This record gives sequence, structure tokens and C-alpha cells, in this order.
Amino acid sequence: MKKNRKNPHLPSSRDWRTTDEDERNRRRIRAQEEKFTIRNLRPDRPVFSNFQIASGSGMGYTVEIRDLAGRNFSCTCTDFLKNGLGTCKHVESVLLHLETAHPRLYRTATKQGSNLIEIALNDKGDGLRLEKKGALLPASIKNLFDRNGTTTAEPEEVIARLRSLTRKDLRISQEIDPWLSRRALAAERKRLRHEYEQKVHSGEYPPHETKFPLYPYQRQGMLHLAFTERALLADEMGLGKTIQAIAACTLLHRLGTAKRTLIVTPASLKTEWEEQIGRFSTLPLRIVYGSRRQRLAAYADPPFFTIVNYEQVRTDALDINRILRPDIVTLDEAQRIKNWNTGTAQAVKRLKSRYAFVLTGTPVENRIDELYSIVEFLDPTIFGPLFRFNRDYYVLDEKGRPAEYKNLDRMHEKLTTVMLRRRKADVETELPARSDHNRFVAMTPSQAGAYEEHSAAVARLVAMAKRRPLTPQEQDKLMRELAMMRMLCDAVYILDQSDTKSLKIDELEMILDQALANPEVKIVLFSEWVRMLELVKMLCERKKIGYAWHTGTVPQRRRRAEINLFKSDTSCRVFISSDSGGVGLNLQNASMVINCDLPWNPARLEQRIARVWRKHQKNGVTVINLVTENSIEHR
Repeated sequence: MKKNRKNPHLPSSRDWRTTDEDERNRRRIRAQEEKFTIRNLRPDRPVFSNFQIASGSGMGYTVEIRDLAGRNFSCTCTDFLKNGLGTCKHVESVLLHLETAHPRLYRTATKQGSNLIEIALNDKGDGLRLEKKGALLPASIKNLFDRNGTTTAEPEEVIARLRSLTRKDLRISQEIDPWLSRRALAAERKRLRHEYEQKVHSGEYPPHETKFPLYPYQRQGMLHLAFTERALLADEMGLGKTIQAIAACTLLHRLGTAKRTLIVTPASLKTEWEEQIGRFSTLPLRIVYGSRRQRLAAYADPPFFTIVNYEQVRTDALDINRILRPDIVTLDEAQRIKNWNTGTAQAVKRLKSRYAFVLTGTPVENRIDELYSIVEFLDPTIFGPLFRFNRDYYVLDEKGRPAEYKNLDRMHEKLTTVMLRRRKADVETELPARSDHNRFVAMTPSQAGAYEEHSAAVARLVAMAKRRPLTPQEQDKLMRELAMMRMLCDAVYILDQSDTKSLKIDELEMILDQALANPEVKIVLFSEWVRMLELVKMLCERKKIGYAWHTGTVPQRRRRAEINLFKSDTSCRVFISSDSGGVGLNLQNASMVINCDLPWNPARLEQRIARVWRKHQKNGVTVINLVTENSIEHR
């Protein structure tokens, strides 16, 4: 039974002005309030031992007790690794257990200390430390360290020699093996990059890892991902983050360090990843769909690329670790984990892999702690715990709430170890004139139901046409039904204004958030249906995005005023147009075209794009097509 202790007073959770002691007390309170199962892995060492501790959630960790008076411990949990406090709720729970179960032994151990010779990491975490120094050491150990307890040879050699000894009073800390592994991996990365570049130079390896050549900046991005190992690629939208990630995965496959890759992406982009992998790589892939049973079966027999969406990871993360065991995890549109305390972010951060590639054009959308959450997935030690991040980079007001930022240059310096970010202006001499992307979205239930009714009507008319020519009335009905199927690919709202839900609008919101984070970007957006444009207008008004309105019902003078507004007003970011604006307009001040739907005639689609991608366009143009999956639009 845990001993009851009076809980100390802590600042409100809304007050970020906590001290280190406040944070230690938070962990002591959690140790008392949560239930843990504790098992001593070395019963012959009742106190100074290693303890396996399991929480109610099923997660397990190992706590190492080295010194009670000096509070020298370690734990394998992420919080201990990053918080800099020297404790965590698991350590405090073991201490509480020992103090309760063995009170006399605990008091004696606190006074007398351990009789073990301890080998641990030094305070900087960059070398070994001998915990017991001096004449008491046997010669076989003493000659491996100097007077200060610093190793006299390479750490790997020292540990190998220590492990060859059969001494019961010697303990090599549980921190050592992970640290040696990180050293070995860092050395391997350096060697592999050198060998790869040499073999490309000699012609043994091809100059490109993809079917089509990469631009120089894309090759740099590929190397950054592959040889940083856990890296953030934050290129502006339209620079080809997907292609760079595919190339990096393919490169690691060539080097033999990766056999399985997990792609985590919004559901609307799964098919886009399928298309891009098929276009740029010869490696096999699978998109994961279906029930939990079907998903588990897919993880058990993976090709090189396995593509899932964030909602699937939320329920399957531990199964993915256990069954798929990915070598690479790639997070696309990683702003999905920007809120560190959401269920999705927490599930994604349970994924385990050697390599992790994080792709986002907007690492910060609203607050800098969004960047904290994204970087935490890559390496939680870069920024440390959230409480320390808040202290370091926020100026807090008298209530302990964030008032403004500080030390951003220091933050940027820390980020350079993992982040690569280029804007279009940085690489404009290398950019293609135009890049096209499809975003695939599903239907809402009401959308799918209405769509199926009209699809069935079309099927009946088509079957009839195979037996005899359709009458003019039947032909008109067929065209109406096909048109309504196309309308329903956008939204039920086009036919029934009581239903405003559209997954294309949800997808568009994410695109606008990312694209408009760059103040220089302007967007021209098309739909064949004015009611779809009304939904877009509602979205812009809700998000306070300046827009221009251009449809066939707008008088000519007003149209010209809207065009001039878009061209001259920096706060007017989106030009919302029906196909009345698909010809004759010159809108080269925009650099992105979004098609909410695709015209029957490909020439009309090109006419839309040509409003932006035309002579005197100074920037590369990004084209995004919103396509409803498994629909007439998709086909």
C-alpha cells in the first residue's frame, strides 16, 4: 500500500510559471494517485536495483535506483529522458513503494548508500561516469578511468571490458546501451552518406533514386531526410515534399537500412501518395482500408510502402509497432499533430521506428508550441519538456499566461539540427513552371446516399440505351442525372441548401491554412457550381480571409472592381470564380489554382489554370484539384 503524503500546493494548470520543484511535486502526486505494478528485477538487491513498472494503460518502463540521498535515478520513459528533473512519476512510485514496503531498509539505504560500483552517463550525457572512485576499486576496473572517473579509452571498449568481468558488485546503467546505440547509428549515418556520394560519383549508383530526375534542392531534401534519420522537411507548399520523402525512402531501401515504410497521411491524400509512389518509384505499396481485422492482416504482410490515415493510427498505433514494425515512419501534413495533448498526437507519438520523416509546409500556424509538438515526435530531447519550452520561449504575464515570444534565435538554432525549410523564392531558378496535385476526399453519408440514387437512375438509362435508342426526353434525363451526380461530388448543398456539410470544404480549409501562411501567396479558386462557391465564401468569411467574388450574375462593372481588388489589395487573398472567370482574365499575381471540381472538357480545365499559369508569371504555379473518391469525378 502506498503511504499517504500531504500533497503540496501547485500553481494552476493555467499558470505556466512553475519551478522545477513544482514539476517534481506534480510527478510525486501522480505517483500517489495512479496505480502501478512494480517488480524488482534483481531481488538480491532490495533497494539499489532495477524495477519493472507497469501502468494501467499497459505501458511498461524500467526504473534504476542508484543513490537515494543524492537522488540519482533513471527511467526509460520519455518524460524522464527529456525533463531534466532527475525524476518522473515512475521513479517516485518506486520510491514510495520501497519506503512503504521496507521502511527500515529504506532509511538505512538512504544513510549508507549503495555498495555497487556504478557506471552511468555523465551529467552532459556525452560520456561515461564512474560513480565510485578511489582506492576501493579493483585494478581491473581502476585502470579504465582517471582520477575524475572519466574513461581512458573509447566508451565501447571500456564497456566491453567491464562486461567481461564477473563481478556482482558492478552495475552498468540501463542508460548505457541506448547511448552506445545512438553513437553507433550516428557513425553509421556519416559512413553511409560518404559511401553513397562516392558510389554516385563513380557511377556505381544512379544519380537519382526516382524514375524522373530531382531538382537540386529536392536532392538536398532527400539527403537531409535520409541521413539526418529523424528529420523535419518544412518546405513551402508546391516544392515537392512528397517526392523528396519517396526518394529518401527509396535511397534507404537501396542502402539496405529500410525494408518497411509507414506513410501516415490525411485520408484525402492516400490516393495522391499512391499515384506519386507509382510515378516516381518501382517499390510496391498498399493502401490500408477496411475493418480492424482487415487492417491487422494488411500490417502482417507489408510491401515496402504501407499507407494509412491519421484516424487509423489513433486506434492501431501499438498494433503497427508490434506487427508491421516500420523502419521509416513518414508523417504527411504533420500539422495534424500540432496540438500535443490530442488523442491523435499522442497515438502518433507511440509509433516506433529508426527513421522518421515529418512533412509540413506550416510547422507553425498559430502558436510556437505547435512546433514543439511536431519536433517532440522526432526527438523529445531537442526542446525538453513543455514546461521548460514555455519558460524558454514565452514571456509570461502576471497570470502566468503567454504574452509574447522571446529567444527565437535560440529556438531556430536548435531546429537546424533537424529542420530544412525552403521557400519558392529561395529555389525559384530550379522550380518547374507548374506542379499539379490531386486531393481525394470521401463523401458524407447524406452525400453518398443521394449520389447512389442518381447513380442508379443513370445505370437504368444506360441499360435501356443498350437495348434501344433513348428518346430525347430520356437523353435529357440522363444528362440531368449525370449533372446531379457531379454536383453531389461537391456537396448536397448544391441541390438541398439545408445540408451545408462538405468534406471538400473541410479539405479546402486545411489547404488555405497551409498556403496562406505565406503572406505572398494568392489563390484563384474555381467551381462550376455557384452554390459550391457560396460554401467557399462562407468558409473565407468564417476564417476572416479576404476574397474577391466573380460569377456570371455579378454585373460587369462590379466584376472589374473585384478583379482590381484581388490584384491591388494585399489583404484580398482568394479569387472565388465560376467558369465565367475561366477565360480572358490575367491573374498572374496569384501562384495557386484550386479546382473544387473538374470540368467534363479538359480544355476548360486548362483554361482555368491559364488565368494564373501564363506569360509574365514570375513564380511557379501550384494546381490543386479536389476529387471525390470512387465517384464519376474520380473515374
